Amino acid sequence: MTEPYILLVEDELHIAQGLKFNLEMEGFQVEHVTTGEQALARRPWTGCCLVILDRMLPGMNGLQVCRTLRQENEQLPILMLTAMDKERDRVAGLAEGADDYLTKPFSLDEFLLRVKGILRRAGWYRPEATAEECYSFAENRVYLQQQRAICNEREIALTELETRMLQIFFRHEGEVLSRAHLLESVWGVAPDTETRTLDNFIVRLRKYFEKRPSRPQHFLTVRGRGYRFVRQPED
Repeated sequence: MTEPYILLVEDELHIAQGLKFNLEMEGFQVEHVTTGEQALARRPWTGCCLVILDRMLPGMNGLQVCRTLRQENEQLPILMLTAMDKERDRVAGLAEGADDYLTKPFSLDEFLLRVKGILRRAGWYRPEATAEECYSFAENRVYLQQQRAICNEREIALTELETRMLQIFFRHEGEVLSRAHLLESVWGVAPDTETRTLDNFIVRLRKYFEKRPSRPQHFLTVRGRGYRFVRQPED
């Protein structure tokens, strides 16, 4: 496939056929596979603009696929589908790098809205760029409205969660933000949830924006309290 397409990874054929039909009716190109191994065989996912990934797959499960995909491609959006509706299950999917999470059974309307929302935020459905305030620090420029950033001459399409976290950091520049506050504000999960999701996102932001991610100057850890963003490096 040379045109942008959606990779649908779903082993329940009646569900996959319904999703594929309706996505194609909306004008999307869809490639369907039934296992995680088949999905990873599509490397490097050239032309793929979204992966719709079922969590319960035969063989390699959806979490393993998501983890591998995210390690190899930080930008490709992932929408995870699952029949598991516990908060800890949703957190597990997000922790592995999923950008959004939809619990079965779901309405077709909600599903299509989630798909279009992810694609719009990733840039495929981004309207013509309009002038907006640019938030600059060091050699980085961030355009929150367009959900994109330019870091060291490289353009990055930000996910919704990355954009939300940056917006919170920028709004509270210089303030210490607790883990509980960030978990609740960005992911909408209980403040006492035990998860590495937040830490993984901080690592990702440092890879984007820090010259030396192992020695950050902007996204700082405040031991025992949380994280703090500063525009100007501190001495």
